[in-house]
Amino acid sequence: MAILTQETLTSSIPIPIPIPIPTSVSVSAPTSTSSATSLGAHDVEVEQLFGMGGALNLAVGDYRPRQAQTEMAKAIAQAVAEQKTLIAEAGTGTGKTFAYLVPALLWGGKVIVSTGTKNLQDQLYQRDIPTVRKALNVPVSIALLKGRANYVCHFHLERTLQNGRLTSREDVGYLREISRFIKTTMSGDKSELLNVPETAPIWNLVTSTRDTCLGSDCQYAQDCFVMKARKEAQKADVVVVNHHLFFADVALKDNGVAELLPSANTIIFDEAHQLPEVASLFFGDTISTSQVLELCRDVLAEGLSHARDGAEWAKVVTPVERAARDLRLAFPQDNVRLSIHQIAPSSEFFPALEKLKVELADMIAVLEAQAERAETIEQCRTRAIELNQRLQSWDSKNWSKSANNVNNVNNANENNENAGTVFWVEAFSVSLQLHQTPLSIAPIFNKQREGVPRAWIFASATLAVKNDFRHFTSQMGLQHEVAYSWPSPFDYGQQGLLYVPNNLPQPNSPAYTDAVIDAALPVLKASGGRAFFLCTTLRAVKQTAERLRAEFSNQQLPFPLMVQGESGRTELLDRFRLAGNAVLIGSQSFWEGVDVRGEALSLVIIDKLPFAPPDDPVLSARIEVMEKQGLNGFVHHQLPEAIINMKQGAGRLIRNETDRGVLMICDPRLISKPYGKRIWQSLPAFKRTRDLAVVEEFFSIKDL
Repeated sequence: MAILTQETLTSSIPIPIPIPIPTSVSVSAPTSTSSATSLGAHDVEVEQLFGMGGALNLAVGDYRPRQAQTEMAKAIAQAVAEQKTLIAEAGTGTGKTFAYLVPALLWGGKVIVSTGTKNLQDQLYQRDIPTVRKALNVPVSIALLKGRANYVCHFHLERTLQNGRLTSREDVGYLREISRFIKTTMSGDKSELLNVPETAPIWNLVTSTRDTCLGSDCQYAQDCFVMKARKEAQKADVVVVNHHLFFADVALKDNGVAELLPSANTIIFDEAHQLPEVASLFFGDTISTSQVLELCRDVLAEGLSHARDGAEWAKVVTPVERAARDLRLAFPQDNVRLSIHQIAPSSEFFPALEKLKVELADMIAVLEAQAERAETIEQCRTRAIELNQRLQSWDSKNWSKSANNVNNVNNANENNENAGTVFWVEAFSVSLQLHQTPLSIAPIFNKQREGVPRAWIFASATLAVKNDFRHFTSQMGLQHEVAYSWPSPFDYGQQGLLYVPNNLPQPNSPAYTDAVIDAALPVLKASGGRAFFLCTTLRAVKQTAERLRAEFSNQQLPFPLMVQGESGRTELLDRFRLAGNAVLIGSQSFWEGVDVRGEALSLVIIDKLPFAPPDDPVLSARIEVMEKQGLNGFVHHQLPEAIINMKQGAGRLIRNETDRGVLMICDPRLISKPYGKRIWQSLPAFKRTRDLAVVEEFFSIKDL
């Protein structure tokens, strides 16, 4: 049964629903769900817990019952009890975190909760789960598990302290802070050390990777923070991870999440809309020239420390380092993304790649002869062999597996080994990455879900496109699973306004960004700042920042300007909230996972519809495959992706029942193109206008 909302009733675009979706629950207009779901075993308990006078209401100060939240909790409780899969979309303000935590803590058994970012992971572990646990009065143990790079490594810290190769005074100071920190911390989690930025390069020298960890052979194994965190996770009832760790560990068969999975009864993915991209990253393979240079650095250090007389180590590593740098220099410009078929046959890339393989093989031969001298040299040998094996897959006979071989993708569901793969390269300022990305993760992910029956919960505010879940379910291989959607309890018609200005040029016009800023300035004046200016490219962020800085100065506008990249995201958001009238300019990292409540954020400006660049190698390959299968790549992939991204950006505006604000979408295609209607009908049901005077009047009203 399709969800009946005002948007659906006014739409002239029929959207087929390919999976069973019960009538949604609306707080303002309750609708029965009895025809769509059978009575769950825990429905009565859920009603009591979430109701007025229930455990949550009594224990959480600002809690109030929401029918949509209660119904979502019932559906999750039923999926947990029956060990089924559930796809749950809940609009902003529904309270999805409590809706999945209550059933998980009461009936979930061993639970893994995976969320989109480390910040949200910390929030769940430090605040949300302890709050629900206290309210329910259940003796549930919880653990936090992050990737290796988040924990200080005793071995690598000691080695860095001893070799004295740090060149900057800043790094020396940071190293001193870390060496003090390791003596007092219980977890070793670098996020606890506020004096050293999480992005500081020093962390690369004092943390381990899967390649550089000595495991049980390490002299510090008993004190290892990674091992302690994993032991705690093994014992805990609820383990909080993030999507990157979940898929990295499962794909690599590392000893973290992969060990937890067999005993887990319930897997919950929060921010599940991020899963297709994250899973594609980790079910593929990436080799970087930085990895090669890091290996060379370690070979030199360990060779000189343990086998100085065994080889001329500088001469061993120098040819490999030179070959890695030459491979990067095959592309003179930065920020290049090309599929293997887009690289000219005459390019220096191909001979440079072969040269790197040869030089790496020569270094391996030396390591073979010296490996018995020290465990760390043996480890370098193992790393070099694995790296060389991965480089061997970059061979012309394997590139036929790329997007041009459509049959591989057509047969992917029958045979995982035949899933199509895109070979592509990405050039940065100082490194080159070689990527192999599967065109479809569905067969791979379905294979991970086989075996022991357990509940799989996929929750997010943005999984459907106008109540159609097919884009997400086809990407994840969940086509035959049940999906529910619950609307936000917010009164968007009263709380918000959607404004699309008139007379803007097409987005491909050279004058477009300046025209957007010209249209935005009077709205920023009317709102008194208090705005997010969300751009689709870093170039637009820079151009917008330069223009607004000049305009604010010339017009003496008292709005503090904050720009992505000038400080860390957390610091920028803290300053934004504190200022109360600031304008923050950002790109993708501010489109989601950002929660600013109250008047400090009353305007969200979006410069363009967030379509992915059509020349992206993976996107191009997927579109080519879809079109050879008779589908429309734009309609069936690019448009749904853009809509889900747009829903995330729009979701920054209204965060609670008292927020008011304007969503300004500058892209004229929202009005002029046939697909524009489908986009705005997927957004919250704001009142709509193209009249600046209506926007100014909206901001002039202080009280509803």
